[in-house]
Amino acid sequence: MRLKNKIALVTGAAQGLGAAIARRFADEGATVIVCDMNAEAGNATVAAIEGLGGKACFQLLNVTQEQSWIAAAATVVARFGRLDVLVNNAGINIREPIEEMKEENLDAMLAVNVKGPFLGIKHAIPIMRRGGGGSIINMSSICGLVGHKYTTEAYTITKGAVTLMTKTVGVRYAKDNIRCNSIHPSTVDTPLVQILFQDPKKKEERLGEVPLGRLATELDVANAALYLASDEASFLNGVALPVDGGLTAY
Repeated sequence: MRLKNKIALVTGAAQGLGAAIARRFADEGATVIVCDMNAEAGNATVAAIEGLGGKACFQLLNVTQEQSWIAAAATVVARFGRLDVLVNNAGINIREPIEEMKEENLDAMLAVNVKGPFLGIKHAIPIMRRGGGGSIINMSSICGLVGHKYTTEAYTITKGAVTLMTKTVGVRYAKDNIRCNSIHPSTVDTPLVQILFQDPKKKEERLGEVPLGRLATELDVANAALYLASDEASFLNGVALPVDGGLTAY
């Protein structure tokens, strides 16, 4: 098993992409701390993992609040004594173009998408250092690599920040054997995207920009996270890994 005996914390893991990553990690032997603000859905994810023989627990976490991170970190140390993998997956997208973006919505996106990973890294590093190292994985986007005409500016700004946060953390904390990498998916096939695709024009736009001609799946992204979390990626640090079917290769 590729993550045997590793302790992994995944944010935004109650459902969607975060839950897919949590399940994939558990399949490969990790004990997964499922973090989210939705306790009901989070506990359902834990139950699903345990039902398949995996190990998981739920931790209530508001990624925008430092006290919430302090409590989560204390629980990790008390229960497991170490942290091997942190996946900063929680994120939001309020789809307002720059000329219409409300200040409070911009603040909310910056809080979840940038402050959240920042605080997670802040409180994970001391635990990982004491344990001899670890892997931090930040969920960015193709919008953290290129300007994307179908995506609003605020989302691109937040994901660009995550990309460079990843690189600077990777450079600074490599001495502690802490690796930091980011994942950059193109459009992922989710229930929300299927609603979006009820508009034939939007479906044509998104599929037409991907050389492989399909959407990313949650499993595509979860497998990328698994690789970065594993010892197989022990020499990958500060990498921005596209999971985009070739979209950013243009």
